[in-house]
Amino acid sequence: MIALALRNLWRNQRRSATTLLAMMIGMLSILLFGGYSRTVYYGLETDFVGRSGHLQLQRKDYFWFGSGDPQGYSLQNYTELVTDIQQDPVLAPLLRVVTPVLQFGGIAGNFDAGLSKLVIVQGVDVEGQNQLRQWNDYQLAITPELLSIDPTAPDQAEIGIGVARMLQLCTQLALKDCPQAEAGSPASDAGTLSADITALAVTTAQSTTASRDQSGARLELLAASTGGAPNVSRLQINRAVTTGAKELDEVYLAMQLQQAQTLLYGEAGQRVTALQIQLQHSADLELARARLQQLIDSRWQQQPLEVHDFQTLNPAFGQITGMFSAIFGFITILISAIVLFTVGNTMSMAVLERTVEIGTLRTLGLRRSGIRRLFVSEGLLLGLTGAVLGTLLALLLAALINQAGFAWLPPGSSNPVPITIRLWGEHQMLLSISLTVVLVATVSAWWPARRAAQQDVVDALRYV
Repeated sequence: MIALALRNLWRNQRRSATTLLAMMIGMLSILLFGGYSRTVYYGLETDFVGRSGHLQLQRKDYFWFGSGDPQGYSLQNYTELVTDIQQDPVLAPLLRVVTPVLQFGGIAGNFDAGLSKLVIVQGVDVEGQNQLRQWNDYQLAITPELLSIDPTAPDQAEIGIGVARMLQLCTQLALKDCPQAEAGSPASDAGTLSADITALAVTTAQSTTASRDQSGARLELLAASTGGAPNVSRLQINRAVTTGAKELDEVYLAMQLQQAQTLLYGEAGQRVTALQIQLQHSADLELARARLQQLIDSRWQQQPLEVHDFQTLNPAFGQITGMFSAIFGFITILISAIVLFTVGNTMSMAVLERTVEIGTLRTLGLRRSGIRRLFVSEGLLLGLTGAVLGTLLALLLAALINQAGFAWLPPGSSNPVPITIRLWGEHQMLLSISLTVVLVATVSAWWPARRAAQQDVVDALRYV
């Protein structure tokens, strides 16, 4: 039956080639967009995991209320938690890095210009944070942006380019395309420091004369300490960076963890707001989460804890990947409908042209089911051939695009990202799309095959 179906397709080469071409273009479109969607998915995961880790261990309800009360929702004795995680027999083989982070709100002020700006401070362990950002499990062609802070310099920090612009630090940081407010404009008078804060900043600046001798930009960071009294730290700014979002650029400030702890908790403060846990592979996330929950329930009962994954901490990940999944599904349905009608039209024309042949086969003893199998086999062969050729063409074109060096600036990114189509190695996607095309081609041939099998033998033989 397969050999006979192949002969029938070869007999009308032009129509078969046209049908195959339509199927190949459909396969090519689906696979190229699917490969690009996989690249976007892996790129977003790499970015979010590189900044927040796969999992974060936090005090219970910090996720909902901690940003307004970092002191009340902080982790105590976090070094013991880090040791337990790193030495756990289940977690240890899965881990890549465990690093603490202290996040709180503060006021950054440029004492020389008399300006201030609300910021979101991230106190980090620089070495651990840089190791976190180098995670690239999917071997993407990207270069991680590391912190510019010297781990041995306690007063160094980096800020967002928006903070530098509002505090008029563009000149000191040698920033390009950084507009400055004109003298006397409303913007130049906004955010001026009050007299008591200025006096506190002056006292801090006088007590840290060593920092004043350093080159570059400096600012004062004000935060409310545990007792509610204001505390000021004078920071040396290395660099102004862009996060890819203007809103984040205008509040971002990263500094040394120890300096941030001293600012917020005083000399005796050894607390953080979260432990960022990064794994070697994302496939181990559920296993690591389950083990952490066991440790929370059994060993870490002295303080209420909870664990969150990177998708919960970064809702944008699910929103963006969900959008691409919806577009991919729509394209797949649309192209499948085109393949359905194309193959159906081809089979209908074949039934019409071969009416006498169908009558002859019935006269020779071929049953109705045999007629149906014959035309369905032709649709199956068209689907298989189109899927194979479409896959090979998509792999070839994807390789050419990947070598072309095209790049674009995606939302939320500060650096151009190479345009790549990730198809090689995505066996599940290739197989599922190929089977979908084969199934659609086979199903689309069934109705014409049924109509052919229902023809009356006498009417078919005298058909002209």
